Amino acid sequence: MRNYLAALCAILFAAVAPPALAEDAVTTFDLDNGMQVVVIEDHRAPVVVHMVWYKTGSADETPGVSGVAHFLEHLMFKGTDTLEPGEFSATVALNGGRDNAFTSYDYTAYYQRIAADRLELMMRMESDRMVNLQLDEAAVATERDVIIEERNQRVETSPGSLFREQMNAAQYLNHRYGQPIIGWMHEMRALGLDDALSFYRTYYAPNNAVLVVAGDVEPDEVRGLAETYYGAIPANPDLPQRLRPEEPPQIAERRLVLKDARVGQPYVSRSYLVPERDSGQQRQPAALTVLAEALGGGNTSILTEKLQFDERLAVYTGAYYGGTSLDDTTFGITVAPAPGVTLEQAEAAMDAVLTEAAETGIDPDQLSRIKMQVQAHEIYARDDVGRLANRYGRALTQGLTVADVQAWPEVLQSVTAEEVREAARILLDRDRSVTGWLLAPEVTQ
Repeated sequence: MRNYLAALCAILFAAVAPPALAEDAVTTFDLDNGMQVVVIEDHRAPVVVHMVWYKTGSADETPGVSGVAHFLEHLMFKGTDTLEPGEFSATVALNGGRDNAFTSYDYTAYYQRIAADRLELMMRMESDRMVNLQLDEAAVATERDVIIEERNQRVETSPGSLFREQMNAAQYLNHRYGQPIIGWMHEMRALGLDDALSFYRTYYAPNNAVLVVAGDVEPDEVRGLAETYYGAIPANPDLPQRLRPEEPPQIAERRLVLKDARVGQPYVSRSYLVPERDSGQQRQPAALTVLAEALGGGNTSILTEKLQFDERLAVYTGAYYGGTSLDDTTFGITVAPAPGVTLEQAEAAMDAVLTEAAETGIDPDQLSRIKMQVQAHEIYARDDVGRLANRYGRALTQGLTVADVQAWPEVLQSVTAEEVREAARILLDRDRSVTGWLLAPEVTQ
């Protein structure tokens, strides 16, 4: 019955298949100081998203100060020569907008979503804190307590979060992707004013930033405002090259077991070191993206159908691939066994699915369905200027170009079944993998 319904859905979906994707209305230019500017026009609502992306994140930290990139993100709201601590966000809210920031391995981004006629105000405040941040020991001490409490709430109280940290640390022996973005607790406690200011003065400069403005704006208007507010900021002539320690070739499978009394549902997880999306070289990442959807992208995925519905061995299955990354990334698979099924049995069942995918590939109907879903997702994303701004900002801070972003949907549509099968073969190389078990300790009588 499930196969019949899946086939019927594919026929219906094909009958209403979305039209070919049109390119986003994107204009790009560089300021004289090296700042890259991207303007994405969408005049359907009088709203604008203003984002500044810095090409620096936790993977750019020096050893011993893990978490300083995220720490500085918090401190950026403390105040400047002209703004009191907290006044930035209060001003955004007073003008009917909202703002926030986020840190990843490869970037730190700050954004505001607000009425289009408030764009100049956003640029004035954001450019101000790019160079005029004011910090003191008291502000640093207060915010250090905040990020420590954030780690306590999000990581220390979550066995799953602790498990993911250990998996990443085992996957990356030398690269900074093996360090948690929020930082290791013992190093977070030692973060000080000098650490924050050093990171700020090194990386927060216009020639290390991308300005993305999306919404009800005109490119000439954005250019004029950007030149007025950001263009007046001098470039950092001492900006270091973006070089990270390279990961040595992995020559042996790695395994770990984390036991925690708080675990209610055990599961097995495996990650593989795989290529990321590089400029002009997106075919293999596209195949890995499709494979992740085929294996664990929903109720019609291979892992779900076989392990949850057919064999009743699992209560959850999933697969993911984070292709947008500056350096080598990971492909992950997770299986949570059903009651009475051991982790060993769940892992064996997962391996059997991978072997079959590598040997026989995926069903042509499933490939077509995935492509339609991807295309629909791309179209619906155009209804949210924030998502569009995020898409371009992430890509441009991680080595891709505007042309790469616009080519990506068509690359996905052109992926062949053989390319997906070849991607599955990559995953059979256990010497490039880390396998972890998360479970509760055994109860002894």
